[in-house]
Amino acid sequence: MKISKMVINNFRLLKSTEIDLEKELSLIIGKNNCGKTSVLTVLTKFLGEQSTTNNFNYDDFNIDFQNELFQCVDENVEKWRGRKCQGIELYVFIQYDDADNLANISSLMLDLDPDNKMVVLKLEYILDDTGVLTLKESFEKYYERFKNDKKNKLSKRECYDKFMHLKSRQFFKIIYKAVLFDKTTKKISSDVFRVIDKRKIDLSKIISIKYIAAKRETVNKDNDGTLSSLSSKYYEKIKGNDENPVIQSFEDALVNTDISLSKVYEGLFENVIGKVKKFGGIRENETAVRIISTLGQQQLLKDNTTMVYEAGNHQLPESYNGLGYLNLISIIIQIETILAEFRCDNKVDSKPADINLLFIEEPEAHTHPQMQYIFIKNIKDLLRDGSEGDGIKNKINLQTVITTHSSHIVAECDFDDIKYFQKISATSVISQNMKSLEAEYKDEKDPANKRFKFLKQYLTLNYAEIFFADKVILYEGDTERILLPAMMKKIDQEESDKTILPLLAQNISLLEAGANSQLFDKFLQFIGIKTLIITDIDAGIEKKITDKRGVERTVINEVEVKKGTTTSNNALKHYYRMPLETWGRTTLNFFKTRKKEHKILINDNGKWKQNKQGKLMVVYQTEERKDGNKYYPRSFEDAFIFCNREFVLKNIDNFNSLQYVQKIGEKVAGTSEYKYTAYQLSKECIKSKPAFSLEVLLCSEADETTDFANWQIPPYIREGLEWLRED
Repeated sequence: MKISKMVINNFRLLKSTEIDLEKELSLIIGKNNCGKTSVLTVLTKFLGEQSTTNNFNYDDFNIDFQNELFQCVDENVEKWRGRKCQGIELYVFIQYDDADNLANISSLMLDLDPDNKMVVLKLEYILDDTGVLTLKESFEKYYERFKNDKKNKLSKRECYDKFMHLKSRQFFKIIYKAVLFDKTTKKISSDVFRVIDKRKIDLSKIISIKYIAAKRETVNKDNDGTLSSLSSKYYEKIKGNDENPVIQSFEDALVNTDISLSKVYEGLFENVIGKVKKFGGIRENETAVRIISTLGQQQLLKDNTTMVYEAGNHQLPESYNGLGYLNLISIIIQIETILAEFRCDNKVDSKPADINLLFIEEPEAHTHPQMQYIFIKNIKDLLRDGSEGDGIKNKINLQTVITTHSSHIVAECDFDDIKYFQKISATSVISQNMKSLEAEYKDEKDPANKRFKFLKQYLTLNYAEIFFADKVILYEGDTERILLPAMMKKIDQEESDKTILPLLAQNISLLEAGANSQLFDKFLQFIGIKTLIITDIDAGIEKKITDKRGVERTVINEVEVKKGTTTSNNALKHYYRMPLETWGRTTLNFFKTRKKEHKILINDNGKWKQNKQGKLMVVYQTEERKDGNKYYPRSFEDAFIFCNREFVLKNIDNFNSLQYVQKIGEKVAGTSEYKYTAYQLSKECIKSKPAFSLEVLLCSEADETTDFANWQIPPYIREGLEWLRED
C-alpha cells in the first residue's frame, strides 16, 4: 500500500498542484519559496500532529483564492454558491494490491470492482453556501465600526483582511471524505463520496506522518548535549521489547546499581536524616526515612549519557565536532527513532499504520559536498532496513519525501525520484516529474533515446545547480566560461540604471553546451526559466564530395563570414527553424539580418517562434564597427580580437598563449590597414583558448567605473547579457 499521488488546491502557493510520490523515496527540489515546505504543512494540518484541532489560518489560503472570496463577499455573494472549490483541498490517492491488509480502508472503498485498487481521501477546509452568508453579515457589521473612522481610515479590503485574520476560523469547517476514483477515466468522481467520521475511523491507522524539520536543534556550543539527549528519545521508542537481551541487560544493571548506591546514600545522608529526627518528623518504631537510588531508565540516558568523539586516546565532547557531522548524526538518530515509532517497537498491543510517511527537510544543512553525496547514496538503504524491522511482525510500508536545495544531493540521487517544483506565477506552483521528461525526448530518429540519457547524465554529473537557478546561460567553450563572469561584472559596473538587479546578484547558472545547445531544448521548456544561449554563427560554404564508398554528399567547409553562404551550427538551425522556413534566401543572410527582437523566442507547442515576450534568447556574432571599419566575426575569439586588437598589442608580452605575434600588429604596406583579419589571427595565433582568456583577465586594468576598463565586450554578448539582466 502506498500514496501514489497528492493533489493540493488553494494552500498558499499550491494553488492547483499535483505531486506524484515514488514507492520509496521522492526528492522535491526547486528554488526558494516555491512551496516545498507547504506540502508538509498541509499534510500535518489535515493528517499529522496538528490535525487534532483547527490549525488553519487566513494566510494559508492562496492569494488568488483570497481575492476571489473578497469579490464575492463585497459584490455578489451568490457567485459563491455551487462553487467547485470552496476552500483548501487535499486529495490523497492510496493505491493497494491484493497482498495488503485492507481492514482499515475497507470502509473507504466506494467501488466494488476488484480491479479498482485506488482509494481517494478528500480533506477539505471549506466555506460552504451557508457559511459565506454568515461571513458576509458578520463582516458588514465589523466594517461599520471602521468605515467612518477619519483618524484610522482603512479601505474596505484592508478592513476585510484584518477581519479574516481574526475571525476566519469561525466560518470555515474541516470535512473528511472518501471519494470515488473512476479507474476507466483515471479521474475523481467528486459527486460520489462518503463523509468520514473521525470518531469512528482513525485515519492515523491508515497514514502516519512524521518529519525531521529543517530547523534542527543541532549546535556546536560548549556544553551542548543535543545529540546525547536524543539517546533517551531513541530508547523511549524501543524499550518495550522485553525480549531484547540488550534491554534486559540494561535493566539488570540498573537494579544492581540501585542496590549499591542505596548503601552509599545511607552514609551520605545520615547527618541530614538525624537532624530531621530532632524535629519530630520521624517517630521511633512507626516510620523510617531512607534515601534510596531509583535510577530511571530514560532519565538516566538523558542526563547521564554523553556522546563523545575518540581522538587517539582522548575523548572529546560532541560540541567539539563540526556542525556538518552534528547535523548528520542528529538526522540519523532521529530517523532511527521515527522508524521505531512507525514500527510500534515499544507498543506491544499496537500495529503500524498502513502507510508511514517520513518527511526530511534540507538534510544538507552545514554539510560539505562529499558528505551530501554520502547521505543521499546511503539513505535508501537506511530507510529500507528500517522498514523491514525485526521480522515480519514489524515490517512497515514506508515512503520518504526529502526536500533539498543541494545540487550535490541532486547529482547523486536517482533521476526518476526528482519532483521539480516550478513557480509559474506569483501565486502558483506546479510539480513536474523528471522521469516524464524522458517521454518528451523520444522520437523515431532516436529510438534508444540517447539524447535523454546524455542529458540525464550530463546534468546530474556536472550541472545539477541549474534546478535551483532563476536564469541560465548556455555557452560554447572554455573561453566564454572563463570570461563570462568578468563580462557580467563589467556590465553591472557600467549600468547606470541601478533599479535593475545586477547580473552577479541574480541566481544565474552557467552551463557549457558546446555547439549542441539544441539537445537541451525540451529541458529548457521543462524548467521554464529565462535562458540565454551564446553560440557562434559558424559561417561556411556547401561543397559536394564523394566519400570512400562512392556516395556523394554535401559538407560545409569553414570560411570567413564575408565568404560564407550558410552555417554549420545545428543549434541555430534548430531554434530558428520556423522563421527560416519562410525566409526564402540563403541561410547565412538570414542570421546576418536578425535584429535583437528577432532573437527572442517563445515555445509554442514544441516549436520556437519569434516573440519579444519569450524566455529564450539565442545570440551569435553580429557585425562590429571600429574606427570606421566594419567586420563580421565568425567565433568568439575573432570577435574579441577585432574590438580589442590594441589591448592585445599593448599587453603582448603578457600573452604567452599567442604565437606569430608579429602578425597581430602588421599593416598593409603604406597603409593604416591591418594585414591580417581577426579571423586569421584567431586561427593562426592562438595556441590555447583557455590560456588566452586567463591572460585577458591578467592584463585587465580598472578605472573609476569598472575593473575591466581596457577591453570591450563583443557586441553580441553584451546584447544577450543586457537582455538577461532584465526581469
